Amino acid sequence: MRKREYDEDDVRVRPGKGSRPRTRIRPAHEDAVEGFVVAVDRGRYTTLVEPERPRGSAQKRKSSPQRRLVVAMKARELGRKGIVVGDRVALVGDVSGRPDTLARVVRVEPRTSMLRRSADDTEDTDGIERPVVANADQLVIVTALADPPPRPRMIDRILVAAFDAEIDTLLCLTKSDLAPPDDLVSLYEPLGVPHVVVHKGGSLEELRDQLTGRISVLVGHSGVGKSTLVNALVPDANRAVSQVNAVTGRGRHTSTSAVALELPAGGWIIDTPGVRSFGLAHVSVETVLAAFPDLIEGTVTCPKGCTHLGDGCALDAWVAAGNADPARLESLRRLLASREGTPDDTP
Repeated sequence: MRKREYDEDDVRVRPGKGSRPRTRIRPAHEDAVEGFVVAVDRGRYTTLVEPERPRGSAQKRKSSPQRRLVVAMKARELGRKGIVVGDRVALVGDVSGRPDTLARVVRVEPRTSMLRRSADDTEDTDGIERPVVANADQLVIVTALADPPPRPRMIDRILVAAFDAEIDTLLCLTKSDLAPPDDLVSLYEPLGVPHVVVHKGGSLEELRDQLTGRISVLVGHSGVGKSTLVNALVPDANRAVSQVNAVTGRGRHTSTSAVALELPAGGWIIDTPGVRSFGLAHVSVETVLAAFPDLIEGTVTCPKGCTHLGDGCALDAWVAAGNADPARLESLRRLLASREGTPDDTP
């Protein structure tokens, strides 16, 4: 799938024939150096500065004197432009990385992808669009098979957001020692979503193979074991872990902000805070529908302007004839309804 590019104001730019995603900064200042944003905290941006773009490589580069963490602030000329984890930026000023020094971000490189979510009405924020991470090329949806139970509608919503951002997806099913994965796997096999199955103390080799050499963002609701996975994949990550509440069946948030962590074998994972909702107000109806290829053919005979939510939608007859799983149509309609403000916070 051809990746879209984003200009400095996040307006999607159609790549020309044979074009490649831009990987090097065109410095806003002649003396600017390139940085890769690994953490954001209250207007301070921790960036990794090194000679080459920080994608995965088996070569160990930590001994290089040129490789360092630099804390920076946003230059005034950038105005209200946001900077998120995964951004590639141009830095000027004191880029030594010494304690108590502060550089300036003077440019944000055009993004090859931007994963977003919209706050839904359960958060009382009027559908505000929230950037999650920039420049990821794979989204790993982490969900537990039990304790807490899986939430297929949440998975669907995150898949739609990834589809909109044109990011590859991977379903990571945890706690397989507590419940079998078969039912959940069969639900997503028709969509071609790859998956890996893991459990605490088990082998992570299959997952590592999927992550090596890529920039992957891990997303999942609280309590699914995401932080435990991160600590196993990156031994010095020291991400806090939590227990699931026995009453609500939910975990509490232990990661409070996104952070990029380098994998020992090459590649990056971006750990994100646990989410309890994943709004889609920023995604069009057409994009939502396109994320359900098993249903698209059934919309051919829908009346003009069909919302696929009410009477007259041809999808009802299509599914009744056995052409698709009724659960998929139900999930599609919940997604479409949630764009209009209907809460979607149930399993």
